[in-house]
Amino acid sequence: MSRIGKNPITVPEGVTVEIKDNMITAKGKLGELTQEYSEITIKLEDGTITLERSSDKKDLRAKHGLYRALIANMIEGVSKGWTKELEMVGVGYRAVNQGQKLDLAVGFSHNIVLNIAPEVIVETISEKGKNPRIKLTSFDKQLVGQVAAKIRGFRRPEPYKGKGIKFVGEEIRRKAGKSA
Repeated sequence: MSRIGKNPITVPEGVTVEIKDNMITAKGKLGELTQEYSEITIKLEDGTITLERSSDKKDLRAKHGLYRALIANMIEGVSKGWTKELEMVGVGYRAVNQGQKLDLAVGFSHNIVLNIAPEVIVETISEKGKNPRIKLTSFDKQLVGQVAAKIRGFRRPEPYKGKGIKFVGEEIRRKAGKSA
Protein backbone atom coordinates (compact mmCIF):
# COMPACT_ATOMS: atom_id res chain seq x y z
CA MET A 1 0.00 0.00 0.00
CA SER A 2 1.46 3.36 -0.97
CA ARG A 3 1.69 6.02 1.72
CA ILE A 4 2.09 9.71 0.95
CA GLY A 5 4.38 10.25 3.92
CA LYS A 6 6.97 7.73 2.69
CA ASN A 7 7.66 9.63 -0.57
CA PRO A 8 10.84 11.73 -0.36
CA ILE A 9 10.70 15.44 -1.22
CA THR A 10 13.41 16.76 -3.56
CA VAL A 11 14.57 20.30 -2.84
CA PRO A 12 15.14 22.22 -6.11
CA GLU A 13 18.10 24.56 -6.62
CA GLY A 14 17.58 28.04 -5.24
CA VAL A 15 15.55 26.80 -2.28
CA THR A 16 17.12 26.56 1.19
CA VAL A 17 15.49 24.44 3.88
CA GLU A 18 16.29 24.88 7.57
CA ILE A 19 15.07 22.49 10.30
CA LYS A 20 15.36 23.34 14.02
CA ASP A 21 13.23 23.30 17.18
CA ASN A 22 10.16 21.63 15.58
CA MET A 23 10.07 24.35 12.88
CA ILE A 24 10.89 23.93 9.20
CA THR A 25 11.65 27.00 7.10
CA ALA A 26 11.81 27.13 3.31
CA LYS A 27 13.31 30.17 1.55
CA GLY A 28 13.17 30.66 -2.19
CA LYS A 29 13.10 33.34 -4.87
CA LEU A 30 9.39 34.05 -4.25
CA GLY A 31 9.35 34.22 -0.45
CA GLU A 32 9.78 32.44 2.86
CA LEU A 33 7.42 30.01 4.62
CA THR A 34 7.63 28.32 8.02
CA GLN A 35 5.73 25.33 9.36
CA GLU A 36 5.62 23.92 12.87
CA TYR A 37 5.54 20.14 13.26
CA SER A 38 5.36 17.60 16.09
CA GLU A 39 5.88 13.87 16.73
CA ILE A 40 7.49 13.32 13.29
CA THR A 41 11.21 13.10 12.51
CA ILE A 42 12.33 15.16 9.50
CA LYS A 43 15.74 14.55 7.90
CA LEU A 44 17.45 16.65 5.20
CA GLU A 45 20.15 14.74 3.31
CA ASP A 46 21.68 15.56 -0.10
CA GLY A 47 18.80 17.76 -1.27
CA THR A 48 16.03 15.33 -0.28
CA ILE A 49 13.73 15.52 2.73
CA THR A 50 12.41 12.34 4.32
CA LEU A 51 9.83 12.06 7.08
CA GLU A 52 9.66 9.20 9.56
CA ARG A 53 7.19 8.30 12.30
CA SER A 54 8.01 6.48 15.53
CA SER A 55 5.01 4.10 15.56
CA ASP A 56 1.94 3.06 13.55
CA LYS A 57 -0.68 4.83 15.66
CA LYS A 58 -3.56 6.28 13.69
CA ASP A 59 -2.85 9.94 14.57
CA LEU A 60 0.86 9.53 13.75
CA ARG A 61 0.04 7.98 10.36
CA ALA A 62 -2.24 10.94 9.63
CA LYS A 63 0.39 13.50 10.69
CA HIS A 64 3.03 11.70 8.61
CA GLY A 65 1.12 12.29 5.37
CA LEU A 66 -0.09 15.74 6.42
CA TYR A 67 3.34 17.17 7.18
CA ARG A 68 4.82 15.62 4.04
CA ALA A 69 2.13 17.31 1.91
CA LEU A 70 2.50 20.65 3.74
CA ILE A 71 6.29 20.66 3.32
CA ALA A 72 6.07 19.67 -0.36
CA ASN A 73 3.56 22.51 -0.95
CA MET A 74 5.86 24.97 0.87
CA ILE A 75 8.85 24.02 -1.27
CA GLU A 76 6.88 24.17 -4.51
CA GLY A 77 5.38 27.50 -3.46
CA VAL A 78 8.66 29.30 -2.75
CA SER A 79 10.20 27.96 -5.99
CA LYS A 80 7.30 28.10 -8.53
CA GLY A 81 4.31 29.69 -6.78
CA TRP A 82 0.59 28.84 -6.76
CA THR A 83 -2.18 30.24 -8.98
CA LYS A 84 -5.98 30.10 -8.75
CA GLU A 85 -8.31 31.53 -11.38
CA LEU A 86 -11.95 32.47 -10.81
CA GLU A 87 -14.52 33.12 -13.54
CA MET A 88 -17.54 35.40 -13.12
CA VAL A 89 -20.62 34.13 -14.99
CA GLY A 90 -23.57 36.51 -15.16
CA VAL A 91 -24.87 39.60 -16.92
CA GLY A 92 -23.26 42.74 -15.50
CA TYR A 93 -20.77 40.85 -13.33
CA ARG A 94 -17.36 42.51 -13.39
CA ALA A 95 -14.14 42.76 -11.42
CA VAL A 96 -11.61 45.61 -11.31
CA ASN A 97 -8.49 45.85 -9.19
CA GLN A 98 -6.55 48.92 -8.09
CA GLY A 99 -3.38 47.52 -6.55
CA GLN A 100 -4.45 45.21 -3.70
CA LYS A 101 -8.11 46.36 -3.70
CA LEU A 102 -10.54 44.21 -5.64
CA ASP A 103 -13.83 45.82 -6.68
CA LEU A 104 -16.57 43.27 -7.48
CA ALA A 105 -19.94 43.98 -9.10
CA VAL A 106 -21.97 40.77 -8.66
CA GLY A 107 -25.59 41.83 -8.73
CA PHE A 108 -25.95 43.51 -5.33
CA SER A 109 -27.11 47.12 -4.86
CA HIS A 110 -23.50 48.10 -4.12
CA ASN A 111 -20.06 46.96 -5.22
CA ILE A 112 -17.99 44.78 -2.90
CA VAL A 113 -14.52 46.19 -2.20
CA LEU A 114 -12.11 43.60 -0.82
CA ASN A 115 -8.61 44.29 0.49
CA ILE A 116 -6.33 41.42 -0.56
CA ALA A 117 -3.33 40.32 1.55
CA PRO A 118 -0.02 41.79 0.31
CA GLU A 119 1.42 38.28 -0.29
CA VAL A 120 -1.22 37.60 -2.98
CA ILE A 121 -0.90 39.19 -6.42
CA VAL A 122 -4.31 40.03 -7.92
CA GLU A 123 -4.95 40.38 -11.64
CA THR A 124 -8.29 40.93 -13.36
CA ILE A 125 -8.79 39.90 -16.98
CA SER A 126 -11.66 41.35 -19.01
CA GLU A 127 -11.87 40.36 -22.66
CA LYS A 128 -14.73 41.29 -24.96
CA GLY A 129 -17.15 38.40 -25.45
CA LYS A 130 -15.72 36.37 -22.56
CA ASN A 131 -16.52 36.18 -18.87
CA PRO A 132 -14.36 38.34 -16.55
CA ARG A 133 -11.67 36.40 -14.69
CA ILE A 134 -9.73 36.99 -11.48
CA LYS A 135 -6.21 35.53 -11.23
CA LEU A 136 -4.64 35.10 -7.78
CA THR A 137 -0.93 34.24 -7.45
CA SER A 138 1.20 33.70 -4.33
CA PHE A 139 3.87 31.48 -2.80
CA ASP A 140 1.49 30.38 0.00
CA LYS A 141 -0.99 27.73 -1.23
CA GLN A 142 -3.22 27.99 1.85
CA LEU A 143 -3.52 31.79 1.55
CA VAL A 144 -4.36 31.67 -2.18
CA GLY A 145 -7.08 29.08 -1.53
CA GLN A 146 -8.50 31.06 1.38
CA VAL A 147 -8.70 34.32 -0.64
CA ALA A 148 -10.23 32.48 -3.63
CA ALA A 149 -12.84 30.83 -1.39
CA LYS A 150 -13.74 34.20 0.17
CA ILE A 151 -14.23 35.78 -3.27
CA ARG A 152 -16.28 32.78 -4.47
CA GLY A 153 -18.40 32.97 -1.30
CA PHE A 154 -19.81 36.38 -2.27
CA ARG A 155 -21.85 34.82 -5.11
CA ARG A 156 -21.68 31.02 -5.32
CA PRO A 157 -22.71 29.47 -8.67
CA GLU A 158 -26.38 28.56 -8.64
CA PRO A 159 -27.56 25.28 -10.21
CA TYR A 160 -30.28 26.59 -12.57
CA LYS A 161 -28.54 29.12 -14.82
CA GLY A 162 -24.97 28.66 -13.56
CA LYS A 163 -24.59 32.33 -12.60
CA GLY A 164 -22.03 33.23 -9.97
CA ILE A 165 -18.30 33.14 -9.27
CA LYS A 166 -16.69 29.78 -10.00
CA PHE A 167 -13.20 28.34 -10.35
CA VAL A 168 -11.96 28.02 -13.94
CA GLY A 169 -12.62 24.45 -15.03
CA GLU A 170 -15.17 23.77 -12.26
CA GLU A 171 -18.19 21.74 -13.33
CA ILE A 172 -21.51 23.01 -11.96
CA ARG A 173 -24.25 20.43 -11.52
CA ARG A 174 -27.26 21.82 -13.34
CA LYS A 175 -30.90 21.25 -12.41
CA ALA A 176 -33.78 21.07 -14.89
CA GLY A 177 -35.95 23.83 -13.40
CA LYS A 178 -39.72 24.06 -13.76
CA SER A 179 -41.36 21.74 -16.25
CA ALA A 180 -44.36 23.32 -17.95
